[in-house]
Amino acid sequence: MFENLGEMLIFFWRTVKMLPQVWRQRRKVMDQLFEIGNASLLMACVLSLFIGGVLALQTGPVLVDRGLSSVIGGIVGLSMCKELAPVMMAVLIAGRIGSAMAAEIGSMQVYQEIDALRTMNIDPISYLVLPRLVAISSALPLLVIFSILVGWIGGALVCVYNHNIGVSFHSYFANLRQTVELGDFINGLFKSWVFAVVIGIVSCHQGLLTAGGPRGIGLSVTKAVVNSLVLILILDYFLTRVLISI
Repeated sequence: MFENLGEMLIFFWRTVKMLPQVWRQRRKVMDQLFEIGNASLLMACVLSLFIGGVLALQTGPVLVDRGLSSVIGGIVGLSMCKELAPVMMAVLIAGRIGSAMAAEIGSMQVYQEIDALRTMNIDPISYLVLPRLVAISSALPLLVIFSILVGWIGGALVCVYNHNIGVSFHSYFANLRQTVELGDFINGLFKSWVFAVVIGIVSCHQGLLTAGGPRGIGLSVTKAVVNSLVLILILDYFLTRVLISI
């Protein structure tokens, strides 16, 4: 496990050193941005709307029974900003985009297209990994912003139209504005950026390690998604500990 983590850290550093060359790969970056961002927008919208709604549905009646209905907006707002939106969007992108990255690069590795790039003196990291890493680390925070806003609306709709809660839009968003600060928003965006880097590095690294034909491609995709999810949840805990103490 530690050897694999060390390889990924070296892989990440090699990719970072290629950043001055990103302008040459701008068309690939834009293609990946469209695939990661625009093509995932509807799914992110549906997911976030129901996450916010479920959060309000679970906490609302309990808080109303205790005379704390005025704080529902703040609870939903903070939960979406600092935890649910970054983690759930990272899980969505890991399953949808991370698997695609691992499969695409893995198939190129199996069918010796990576070797052909090296023969033509083209660095696979610069040509394949860099555009994907830049795109995912830019698109995921933007998706998280959208997810936070939609989640707030989902929570508001449940609060207003559920007779067990009965909190008005004005009261909900007034408490949300009082509770959620800019730092909370930045907290979630920073988490999402870290998760995006993890997904990109793990998926591309696993794709380049692929061997053994179609079966190997399937195994690489599975490992890429599982490893990404495990690292996201582990890092979420440690990032939360660090950000709380700041």
